Amino acid sequence: MRWVRRIGLTLLLAALVLAVAFGTYRSLVLPRTDGALTLAGLAGEVRVERDADGIPSIRAGSLRDAAFALGFVHAQDRLWQLETHRRIGSGRLAEAFGEPALEADRFLRALGVKRAAAAQWARLEPRTRELLEAYAEGINSFVRDEMRARPPEFALLGLQPEPWTPQDSLAWLIMMAWGLGGNWSTELQRMRLGLRLPVSRINELLPPYPGEKPLVTADYAALFRSLKVDGKLGAQALAAAPESGIEGVGSNNWVLAGSHTTSGKPLLANDPHLKLSAPALWYFARIETPAGRVAGATMPGLPIVVLGQNEHVAWGFTNTGPDVQDLYLERIHPAEPGKYQTPQGWETFETFDEVIRVKGQSDVRMTARATRHGPVISDGGAVAAGLTGPASAPAYAIAMRWTALDPDPGTLEASWEMSTARSAEDFVRATARTVAPMQNMVVADRDGHIAVVSAGRVPLRKPDNELKGQVPSPGWEARYDWAGYLDAGATPREIDPARGWIATANQRIHASDYPHYIGSEWAPPWRYQRIAQMLTAKDKLSLDDMRTMQADTLSLAALRLLPLLKQAAPEHPLAAAARRELAAFDGRMAGDKAAPLIFWAWVRHLAHDLFADEMGSTVWDSSTRAWREALQGVMERQDAWWCDDKGTPAVETCQQINDRALARALDELQAAQGPDVAAWRWDRVHQARSEHRPFSKVPALARGFELRAPVGGDTYTVNVSRVNLKPDPTTGELYLDEHGPSLRALYDLGDLANSRFMHSTGQSGIALSPHYRSFVERWAKVDYAPLWSAPAVQTLRLQPAK
Repeated sequence: MRWVRRIGLTLLLAALVLAVAFGTYRSLVLPRTDGALTLAGLAGEVRVERDADGIPSIRAGSLRDAAFALGFVHAQDRLWQLETHRRIGSGRLAEAFGEPALEADRFLRALGVKRAAAAQWARLEPRTRELLEAYAEGINSFVRDEMRARPPEFALLGLQPEPWTPQDSLAWLIMMAWGLGGNWSTELQRMRLGLRLPVSRINELLPPYPGEKPLVTADYAALFRSLKVDGKLGAQALAAAPESGIEGVGSNNWVLAGSHTTSGKPLLANDPHLKLSAPALWYFARIETPAGRVAGATMPGLPIVVLGQNEHVAWGFTNTGPDVQDLYLERIHPAEPGKYQTPQGWETFETFDEVIRVKGQSDVRMTARATRHGPVISDGGAVAAGLTGPASAPAYAIAMRWTALDPDPGTLEASWEMSTARSAEDFVRATARTVAPMQNMVVADRDGHIAVVSAGRVPLRKPDNELKGQVPSPGWEARYDWAGYLDAGATPREIDPARGWIATANQRIHASDYPHYIGSEWAPPWRYQRIAQMLTAKDKLSLDDMRTMQADTLSLAALRLLPLLKQAAPEHPLAAAARRELAAFDGRMAGDKAAPLIFWAWVRHLAHDLFADEMGSTVWDSSTRAWREALQGVMERQDAWWCDDKGTPAVETCQQINDRALARALDELQAAQGPDVAAWRWDRVHQARSEHRPFSKVPALARGFELRAPVGGDTYTVNVSRVNLKPDPTTGELYLDEHGPSLRALYDLGDLANSRFMHSTGQSGIALSPHYRSFVERWAKVDYAPLWSAPAVQTLRLQPAK
């Protein structure tokens, strides 16, 4: 038995060595947050006081030193997040993640984000240049002088952090605009649908805003057929591009005048809905300089408080959903592929040579191109083959015109002025310089004024543009070119309305008689209507009432479809039990109930059964606004054309499709959660998942890096939790919530001490830190941390080098 003891001792020794190594690594990788550090690049001492949640309060003698310190703490806590932001903006994912990221890099290089950032840098004001440079110095100072061990992602992937540049910040701001301000994918979708369906049917699949008629356009289906556009056009670009577009992206904000609050001073609420990530997109900070105090949500990569409150005003954003992207079919010269057709004749493409490094493989070279409209997004590998016909001899290229690629850096410059505004009037005035993304900005000040302004650059389309930016337009015809921009003072706005409150939830932001075209793909008004119901339910509301509103899970959209679900009568052994659950269902998407689960499983199967035959192999994504409203329209008007399954010889009715959808839903749920319908739970499958890039895609690592929480709500509740109806590509799970309130904030303009906020993960981006997941449970419960008045538990002094 001596050999057994020797093996046991060896294993014990190995375990002790691993434990010591792990403990040593953990102590080194977590940042120092107490004591003093001497750093080159500072003009004076800066104090960084952290509270029990890890939220820093930065006290600096100048804005420049504050920007340096913010960069430093971002690097301390979120270095890997900064690395991913830099690689996305530069199109350098493949050198970290290998060949699977190559097509994304091709697209990003073609889009030219880093080139656009360089052009914006050249036009920045000196003050903003100084702050961006100081912020970059702060990041680089940590990496160069203070990083004692690389965060786990760097170590596991064999990567070293690289210096941050001011252009990296500008590139990341462009990528944020990409995620919030695009409808290019819908343009491609309409073009592809036009090769299969008439425009009238496409308008049923992509219906107009409730109560409106479809936007009148030319017959683009006939146009694309006459141009002999390839039927696969667009598929690869949609797959390769980073996620973008207004579908699935939402937010809420509302503000009450003092006449409608218990304190007599304004209250403001905001919860921007974005893709959930680990760590969260937001990083909380408080900053104090001789210029004043500001606190709120910063974003690693940017040296500003994006959303928050200073001593005079509070503000919050929602996405406007404007149409600020147009695609153009650029006709390629049949004999000279380096030229494209313009109204004045054939012009030569502008070209940019790009080298993409790919981990474990040889470098890939590509030539990005641009036309007079903008970058050619159809270039690069499979993308070129799918977007423009045969790769050997494409007839067309597709170019993108997009406001965020303009060389005007006004958005960042406006952000400084907004965060230091002393009144609502000052704030609204500062927003005039915003370019992209266009946002509905609500603001309140301590003097009692409230306002909303939709700030951002809006393109003007010519009167004879009969396609109206709805589909890719012939780039060789001048009538489709933009005719400048809407004057910044003419965007929608409202100041001190008589009703005493303002709310936006991505609904149409202007009245039907507004004279300018902003967009046509607004979110449905369900969340806005529910917010309005709650705002007007009492004469005066408190901050606790605002918290109740942010936690609300009543889905007005579900109530609209519920009568149709109750009409389903399949011959299924669980149908009676399901009807009992649905009989008590009031539209509240409670996580511990069965009815929300039955409802959404039925919606998923109903959408597939209604539309899969007409859509062919196209993946039916019924989680988006357009698909849900298309389904609703078909069923409410009992549209026999859509209800008939054209893949069978029989002619199905809408009632048969309804019955079959519920039967299939019950089969699915019985297999997943057993035969006891009353024991089914919505939150067993509807979990808020904060995805880690890239380790969520690695099952062995996902458990340690990805963050989850069971939640109620759905895509249309004020406490939003978007329902994903497509199987997760890694796990196969259905109904995950991957888009939700990335942060929640409540601001009291009468007493700063009452203001509060919360985001979805924790302050740290290092998975070994106790602050990596410390907010998850509180966020799921709609709890908060104090915005201002939190005592310091650690103090780090940053001292300038002599």
